[in-house]
Amino acid sequence: MKILNLVFHPNLAGSRVNQSWKRIFEESGKVMTSVDMYDRYPDFQIDVGREQADLMAHDRIILQFPMYWYSMTPLLKKWLDDVLTYGFAYGSSGNKLQGKDLQVIVSVGGQPHFYSGFDIYATVHELMRPFQLTANLCKMNYMLPQWMFRSDAVGSEIIEEYGLRWAETIDDPM
Repeated sequence: MKILNLVFHPNLAGSRVNQSWKRIFEESGKVMTSVDMYDRYPDFQIDVGREQADLMAHDRIILQFPMYWYSMTPLLKKWLDDVLTYGFAYGSSGNKLQGKDLQVIVSVGGQPHFYSGFDIYATVHELMRPFQLTANLCKMNYMLPQWMFRSDAVGSEIIEEYGLRWAETIDDPM
């Protein structure tokens, strides 16, 4: 299985969590390609052809990012808009991603009770629903999202534990 890990962190060099997970996934030997997308596109000028070719060359696409205001980072939103186009990812002839896996891995800075689903809060599953709908539109296999709470405060050993656990199963079939 060819795995593509796209990391959408605006300051990956300064991130304890996403930088560690990217390294762990690469060291696992299971990820074929791993890209710091903010490093690749600091000016937000996305090379659509390159990105679409990368997607077609892999079986499983991982979108790794920190949660921003209960959503995705700005570059990830732009990437989705620019790359997953009609005729490529969806539409009457848009079947290039059909059958590929989509995995979302998120670092969440907040505490679990902020994502309880009670009062004004939503669960992480609810917040990741747009990714599931995107996968459905593109006829991809949506894998259950993975996340870690308190990414702003947990110790390095917890970060490593999550990364190693996910790396063990990163190539498992659904």
